[in-house]
Amino acid sequence: MAEKLAPEKRHSFTHNDQKVFEWDQTLDEVNMYIDLPPNVPKKLFYGKIQSQHLEVGIKGNPPYLNHDLAAPVKTDSSFWTLEDGIMHVTLQKRDKGQTWASPIKGQGLLDSYSADLEQKRLMLQRFQEENPGFDFSQAQFNGTCPDPRTFMGGIRSD
Repeated sequence: MAEKLAPEKRHSFTHNDQKVFEWDQTLDEVNMYIDLPPNVPKKLFYGKIQSQHLEVGIKGNPPYLNHDLAAPVKTDSSFWTLEDGIMHVTLQKRDKGQTWASPIKGQGLLDSYSADLEQKRLMLQRFQEENPGFDFSQAQFNGTCPDPRTFMGGIRSD
């Protein structure tokens, strides 16, 4: 049932009409998807994930991305992989349930409607996680959705 509340589509961040990356999020993580240029050996790509900063690029060149993150991440469980021409960066949220408006601080922010939809989806994911016998995939909120990180005492830690 949790799959029903997974991100349905990726958000796209573009600059000068070119896609920079796509991204989505769950309660626990933010995933970034960066298209790799063709004909570059995989061993030349690199990624450096710090608590509040991300750098990715091709060795010997200026970084493709070199920006502060929108919120802190757990570096011991954040990582990047290369697969099928895409660099997939998995950022483990330090604050589980926090709704990110973008992975990169101050850039490509979701509009208020999309941010509200993300917060509602994460709130339903939280309900699903806390009540695994129920199906929240068709649930709806009337009015403003509470913050999934802090609602009713916050998210329980394991």
